[in-house]
Amino acid sequence: MLEDVPVHGSRSDLRSKPPTHQRNLSLDFRHVTGANGPPAGCGHQRNRSLDSVLQRIPEDMTPTSPEGAPLRIPIEVPAPRLALPPEVPAGSDDSGIHTPPDGNDEERPQLHATARSRESLDSGNPEDTEKPPDPPDTVIEVPTKTIQQAASDTSRNKDFLLRLFESKLFDMSMAITYLFNSKEPGVQTYLANKLFSFPFEDVDFYLPQLATMYIEMGDVADVLRPYLVYRCKQSAEFSLRLAWLLTAFGGDGKRSKAAKLRASILGEEIRPAARRGHIRSQSDASGLRLVTPPGRHLGDLASGRAFDSGCRCGEQCSCGAPRLAPQTQFLNALTNIGRRLVSVPDKERRTERLRAELVTLDRNLPARVWLPLHQTPHYVLRIPPYAAAVLNSKDKAPYIMYVEVLETDGHEPLPPRLLPPAPPTPHSPPIRHTKSEENLVPECPTLSLYSALDDVDASDCWSHEDDEVSSHYAPRAPAPDSLSQVSAVSAMSAASAASTSSCGSRESLAVGAGEVRRRLADATAAPPPNAFRHDPADPSALALKESWESKLARMKQSSPYGYLTGWRLLGCIVKVGDDLRQEMLAAQLLRRLQAVWDLERVPLRLRPYEILCLDKECGLIQPVLNSVSLHQIKRQSGRGLRAWLELEHGPAASEGFLRAQANFVRSAAAYSLVSYLLQLKDRHNGNILLDSAGHIIHIDFGFIFSISPKNLGFESSPFKLTAEFVDVMDGESSDMFAYFKILILRGLIAARKHCEQIVHLVDTMRMGGQLTCLRSSSAVSSFRARFHLGKTEQQLEVLVDKLVKDALHSLSTRLYDNYQYYTNGIL
Repeated sequence: MLEDVPVHGSRSDLRSKPPTHQRNLSLDFRHVTGANGPPAGCGHQRNRSLDSVLQRIPEDMTPTSPEGAPLRIPIEVPAPRLALPPEVPAGSDDSGIHTPPDGNDEERPQLHATARSRESLDSGNPEDTEKPPDPPDTVIEVPTKTIQQAASDTSRNKDFLLRLFESKLFDMSMAITYLFNSKEPGVQTYLANKLFSFPFEDVDFYLPQLATMYIEMGDVADVLRPYLVYRCKQSAEFSLRLAWLLTAFGGDGKRSKAAKLRASILGEEIRPAARRGHIRSQSDASGLRLVTPPGRHLGDLASGRAFDSGCRCGEQCSCGAPRLAPQTQFLNALTNIGRRLVSVPDKERRTERLRAELVTLDRNLPARVWLPLHQTPHYVLRIPPYAAAVLNSKDKAPYIMYVEVLETDGHEPLPPRLLPPAPPTPHSPPIRHTKSEENLVPECPTLSLYSALDDVDASDCWSHEDDEVSSHYAPRAPAPDSLSQVSAVSAMSAASAASTSSCGSRESLAVGAGEVRRRLADATAAPPPNAFRHDPADPSALALKESWESKLARMKQSSPYGYLTGWRLLGCIVKVGDDLRQEMLAAQLLRRLQAVWDLERVPLRLRPYEILCLDKECGLIQPVLNSVSLHQIKRQSGRGLRAWLELEHGPAASEGFLRAQANFVRSAAAYSLVSYLLQLKDRHNGNILLDSAGHIIHIDFGFIFSISPKNLGFESSPFKLTAEFVDVMDGESSDMFAYFKILILRGLIAARKHCEQIVHLVDTMRMGGQLTCLRSSSAVSSFRARFHLGKTEQQLEVLVDKLVKDALHSLSTRLYDNYQYYTNGIL
């Protein structure tokens, strides 16, 4: 290892071999270094070729001589170097030791053989070169066999560790594990540098663990900071995600490293350097700043520019406009709506209040803000208020909304602002603006469905703020909306009255009459047997039941931005008043388990969804599309689970039903195993979904690792398995039920192969005691024990049979369902 490194500085070949027991004096720095570095007059620099090798070796590696004896190097361990981006060199070359040129190299006398090994470090002190060498160290001269074996084993182990770090099998999960467990500064620095070589998406998966280590481990924070700062300069989204995690998991210490980093990010101190070649001249930029100071209207929803930073530079910004403030103001506006909705007692009135709030927010769009739940770069164009709904919750007011976005790489300009019609003030006629009407809507704009869909007066037209709209937006006839019968008739009545009062032409009246007849025919047609009706106690049921495909087509047709190539529709759930940090950890574990089962080719199916914590009590959740809860199915249809599947997919012997049945079994087995491993509680029918393909999907992971709502402890079952579930599988004696147990067994066998990677995700998040579910001293050890690493496959098969039997005949499951029915009305 170290013996392969050449010793530089000798002016002639060595003619005699030093004794085997003599210390390698070229590695002894005691003669030229002290506590404060090399003395004045030393003419040599540090051997940087040797540094490049030593840097790759962990700090506590013991170098050996060619005979295997350990060499004692009585020097101070240097402080660890800070991690640098890959483009910054580590600072080494192959030139060896450099001496200052004095012009007398040819006249320099030859040294004795005993002093040549010291010549490379002591040539700056001529008087020292004549000193006899130090007496040999007795420990090295007479080593025992035990010391030799221990030194050899240590060297071999460290060599294996370095080879592991440099191998292709070393991934991000291993890096997190060693970074968390290692206390050696050299290893920590090496691993922090290693993060630069991993793909961004691999590092981002472990961002909660990195943020937790940055908060709780001071030595790791020092080596992680260069990488985190580097990524913050690369991406505004990464900057905000890191700042939100530091807020959610950080303590109250204002002078802590985490608090300082969060303040630096949100204070816009960490920014990318301004790029050269900017097109706008300084005089133009100065004029813009004088007219519109950057961020003057940020946060003011009444201004129409609440999310406008004032920057006109686009991607290559050099005007100093706020980089992160528009996005933080946008998310603050969404969460503030959820806080205000809690004060509204009735669920139906909550939905009306929600839509009114979104109308005000929508007047500030489009803007260069985005939904951080979705990774594809995009800008928010519009939030249709009519599509939003308050979810079914007793104490809180979470709501779902659908957002129209424009996928872009950041170089396209924002489209002109198209505002929906505003309701007129009382006792005043609506004001029309011909310019906006001609540019945006057909000849008779009152037939537009925006008014009916946005809960505003149909006779009103585009507001005066639409003067910015360019002629690039071609007129578009909107598509019909899937409203209920009553809302459709009332909407068309309003449209017909508006058409009569505004257009005034016989041709327009004829078009309005035909539209009325068509809408009345659609409204009076018999609804499909599996359709949901409007429920005042659960306003979201009707919105969730509509298929995503039909919703997407309908909203694209009715949107003023639907013709754009990059137009997309995204969903988002805003939740306020709940701690989403445990749900974020559970979603992370679900993604890891699904990746393990895909790798091991086990046909278990989970539906992980994205959860973003903005702070300790609010966040964003990615909705599960094309799915409704078991409670909504029972309430709307009055049918059992199997009868509902037959209604949606066909008779029991049909191909559609058999496909849905297989999907049900695979997903039910997956979530049963997840519920057992995570000890998932609060499993009522409002937290279990069924999608359009027959998959069971569990949501709301706020109670894991044996904690339960209000510490009731009702649910002692390993997982929820009711008679309805077994009925979908054709009974306990059926092949599908046996297949269900086989899938649980195969999933457990595959998961325990990767047990340490899964458990380490939980172990890292235990630091600081931030998560209630991990405050128990036995939470992590119990989690590891549920993988049953010491059992054989035959013993695991017996275990699975027992778990299934206990879950099926559990009294606690029935008690908890009855409790939810009598307290919250959940069927």
